[in-house]
Amino acid sequence: MKHILIIDGDVSATALERDYLEINAYKVTIEKRGVSGFQRALQRDVDLVIAELDLEGLNGFELCRELRSRRDIPIIIVSSRKEEIDKVRALGVGADDYVTKPFGPNELVARVKAHLSFYDRLLRRSNKENECIVFSNIRIDKTARRISSNGKDIVMTTKEFDLLAFLASHPNRVFSKEELFREVWGMSSVGDVATVTVHIKKIRQKLEGYMKGDSLIETVWGCGYRFRMPVASE
Repeated sequence: MKHILIIDGDVSATALERDYLEINAYKVTIEKRGVSGFQRALQRDVDLVIAELDLEGLNGFELCRELRSRRDIPIIIVSSRKEEIDKVRALGVGADDYVTKPFGPNELVARVKAHLSFYDRLLRRSNKENECIVFSNIRIDKTARRISSNGKDIVMTTKEFDLLAFLASHPNRVFSKEELFREVWGMSSVGDVATVTVHIKKIRQKLEGYMKGDSLIETVWGCGYRFRMPVASE
């Protein structure tokens, strides 16, 4: 459950905002003063802040600037001030949005949802690291679908990439041609499993200039193929 912190001395307004936010499954905390609100906003369980400009002890501009320097969370400023300069100033010190009073509570809820969704997407994007397999001087980037050696790309077809990436993801395990055909080409594919042998041969040829291909994909006679993870080179 996302936690919304409202910092505003207007008791009747915050009560209405809290009701609408809680109806939409948000946890809500209310602080009436700027300093106490700022201290609460620093706690990691707060996901979004709604702050009035005219606060006791620490105004909304100061609160927004100080909070933005310490935490990267959505900040929505609400105020009865309608002058453009106030909106520009609030956005300039780090606010994500500026809502002029009076406003409908449903509008506020919609803005809260939009900003939380935007920050969640940014967080997922920044936290998502490419899934890579590195062995010796070869790097398989499964996310970018790129194979490289010392920064130089090794060009492979789609199925060559899929086959090498699959084997490298399961080192030291023997797979039959039928298993590899099913895993890489799909169970519904129609074709001769001999295509696996052809693709293994091409992969080995393409890796020859970078390292000994046979040391990567071993033929286990009568069984299939095994990827042997080599010791990283010094």
